[in-house]
Amino acid sequence: MAAATLLRGATVGPAGLAWRWQLHAALRNYLSHGSRCLGGASADGATWTCFPLHERALLRVRGPDVAPFLQGLLTNELPLPGPAASAVPPPARATYAHFLNVQGRTLYDVIVYRLPECVPESPSFLLECDRTSLDTLPQHLALYRIRRKVKVEPWPECCVWAVLPAVAWAGQAVSLQERAEATSILTRDPRTVCMGWRLLTQDTGPDLVPGSMLGDPRDYHAHRYQQGVPEGVRDLPPGIALPLESNLVFMNGVSFTKGCYIGQELTARTHHMGVIRKRLFPVHLAGHLPAGGIRPGTPVLTESGQAAGKFRAGQGALGLALLRMEKIKGPLHIKTPERDPVAVTVSVPDWWPTATK
Repeated sequence: MAAATLLRGATVGPAGLAWRWQLHAALRNYLSHGSRCLGGASADGATWTCFPLHERALLRVRGPDVAPFLQGLLTNELPLPGPAASAVPPPARATYAHFLNVQGRTLYDVIVYRLPECVPESPSFLLECDRTSLDTLPQHLALYRIRRKVKVEPWPECCVWAVLPAVAWAGQAVSLQERAEATSILTRDPRTVCMGWRLLTQDTGPDLVPGSMLGDPRDYHAHRYQQGVPEGVRDLPPGIALPLESNLVFMNGVSFTKGCYIGQELTARTHHMGVIRKRLFPVHLAGHLPAGGIRPGTPVLTESGQAAGKFRAGQGALGLALLRMEKIKGPLHIKTPERDPVAVTVSVPDWWPTATK
């Protein structure tokens, strides 16, 4: 049964109640359903799968004024510095956030990593973004830099990897050790526990994660679509997607207590009014699909032909669709010019904070 009421005001951040709720829900989900990309037990007994994400890239933003500069642009707080310890490197810190335009629509989705600081007065951050944004994101930052002492530059030294359990969790504690070093960063994915870990490294992922194997990126994206996690410009078209409709609150990607940032007014007003009529839902497509797949923006219709929303993006039979919440319970379909309509089945991810399902 679809969610009747979505909780508002859940604590945002890995230390909050929402994060602990997600952890327990994700464990139940893995135990009961597993996941296509995680598969069964691997032949070599690997417990982790490392997926190279070639469509993701890194920018380094550094300088004495970098913290207030980014704070005025991002929807979320910056990653906190690690504990002061001379002998032990600080644990990695990461935050999920969006850059918005002045109308409050998403321009870029990023994961922000705080680099180990050699000079505390001049901190450095890495922005993980869609590779197609490597030119436009620095231009966006340059619009607001003015005279601040901030430098933005590509960071091709490291590649982005996703690390997920290779088998469905069986109740045992599954964990890795967070680390932030000069050549690698390993940290939990800040969006949801279902997305595992993020690894930035100059080497190959399986070389750095004990008991891991190399995975197919298509399986990572299949898992991501099953969990309803948008990523990149295909899922979050710049200037079109709205952050709260894209479930930014559920993914720990927005702070409603931080200072002002570009696009904050509409985002905060929508949240406090509690009026979110559409959301980005994971969908499964059944039927004869066109050779090139379903085009982004294709209308999703109810059984009577009324508009329920639009298909956003996907891979094969899995994808995301922006749908009106009151329409997701009934039969939905997409018309195609070739044959019969394609049936659309909507699911509500177990890790979402929901009152009923």
